Amino acid sequence: MIALGLEGASAQTHETIIVGSGPAGLTLAMELARRGRPALLLESGLDRAGAAQDLSAATLVDPARHDDMRIAVARRLGGTSNLWGGRSLPLDPVDFVPRPFADLTRWPIEYEEIARHYPAACRYVDCGEAAFTLAAPDLRPADDDFSLTSLERASNRPWFQKAHAATLHASKLIDIRLGATVVELDVAENGHVNGVVTVAADGQRCALRAERVVLAAGGLESTRLLLAAQRRHPALFGGTDGPLGRYYMGHLIGEIADVVFAGAAIDNAFDFMRDGRGSFVRRRITPSPALQMRLELPNIAFWPIAPPIADPRHRSGPLSATALALSTPVLGRMILPELIRARHLKGNLDWRAHARNVLGDLPGTASFLAGFIRRRYFSAERIPGFFLRNGARRYGLSYHGEQSPNRDSKVTLERETDRLGLPRLRIDLRFARADAEAVARAHVSLARWLQASGFGRIEYRQNEAESADAALALMSHGSHQIGTARMGATRGEGVVDANLAAFDCPNLYVLGSAVFPTSGQANPTLSIVAFAVRLADRLSAIAAPVAVTRAQASAHG
Repeated sequence: MIALGLEGASAQTHETIIVGSGPAGLTLAMELARRGRPALLLESGLDRAGAAQDLSAATLVDPARHDDMRIAVARRLGGTSNLWGGRSLPLDPVDFVPRPFADLTRWPIEYEEIARHYPAACRYVDCGEAAFTLAAPDLRPADDDFSLTSLERASNRPWFQKAHAATLHASKLIDIRLGATVVELDVAENGHVNGVVTVAADGQRCALRAERVVLAAGGLESTRLLLAAQRRHPALFGGTDGPLGRYYMGHLIGEIADVVFAGAAIDNAFDFMRDGRGSFVRRRITPSPALQMRLELPNIAFWPIAPPIADPRHRSGPLSATALALSTPVLGRMILPELIRARHLKGNLDWRAHARNVLGDLPGTASFLAGFIRRRYFSAERIPGFFLRNGARRYGLSYHGEQSPNRDSKVTLERETDRLGLPRLRIDLRFARADAEAVARAHVSLARWLQASGFGRIEYRQNEAESADAALALMSHGSHQIGTARMGATRGEGVVDANLAAFDCPNLYVLGSAVFPTSGQANPTLSIVAFAVRLADRLSAIAAPVAVTRAQASAHG
């Protein structure tokens, strides 16, 4: 059920309280319900964006390095799935191997621990089967330093609250309360979390009791609640010098070069396609683990993209039509999540030049738009974007890479509070020049491999010697929110253990990308959902014996 407010919620001790209704929280609630376990899920916002969003305003130490909080956090039903582009891909085995690039950071679990939950995660994100490689028999590389077989899958229904509406409304075991903002964790002196303090939309404060609490409010907001608890209990989570709030990471994203493909086979390989397994997919070029280790590279993926659509010099009718549509806020947000829309449109748009491009290629533009709209909005398998090939076979070379963990990249609490009394965050996301140099080395290696394989060449957008400077200038993120409540084998290494339970508060769990010790190259949503399925296994195993004991005690009452 989904209801507004907290009526009746304080009358009992809940088995599990989940804070946050994004992919993490909703998946956990549905998985618990599937196993016969109840959960109370608290969402600060309503079913659409509203006043609650202002509660996430924060101080950005360097606004040029971090996304605006209005597009990094979504306080509404569905959470950041409302902002998600739908890219679905798993972490890689190499992410779990201590590597020099990642400061020899260790995960307290093996890759197989999360890999076995990816099939279920794929069902929840609706991206087809958990198939993330596809052979390219027509393309024979010179060596195995890079691979063309890695796939990203596209979610057919990225907004979780819509994709799972029937289950969420019908289940008697899922109790979702909207307009219920958690402002405090009720932590006893022995570390036991008695429950949470919430403020309803009407301003009423309410204490809710729970046997266990799961923070699934996104990396930043979950960390904010933990930091607030630490301010009241300074020894928690390793104290102020401990790992909480530190090692804040996103991803390294951008384009510093173009790629020119040598022939039709390699050119055709990167279009969006159906693989017969339930969704659109797209290839990515990835370095081998051996190359990463040998050259101390980040885990990184490359793929070709269309020329910058905002620049009318591309003289493409379809690209100009897309730019014009994206520049209209309402229509643009229907086409792309706001974060991605904003990245495509920087500065003023030359409407006249774009209109000339459209008018100069009306048949081609009309054909492109008709096909895209059909596959985007009227197909069971939803195309996530577009890739327009051109006769020159020249494209931007986009990369999405791992950011190295840095203890001094962190979030802390300000003295200033929001209107409900919770201290605001101060966000200091830092990028290292060493990461930029590693991105440049990855480009050099890829250029050699493409040339040796006869696949094409790389042309830099700056002098090659200035590539690290160019990559560093592009570094900015904020939507993936990794590392601030990292997993660890010990209290000194992490905030939570291998089962996502807080070391100092064993009935408090953190669920989300904040627990990832390393960032990898993959967008985190699919892995967050996989961890939610894994946590449901754990919580169900804990709750079931307790429920049996209660029933036995009641029978002998």
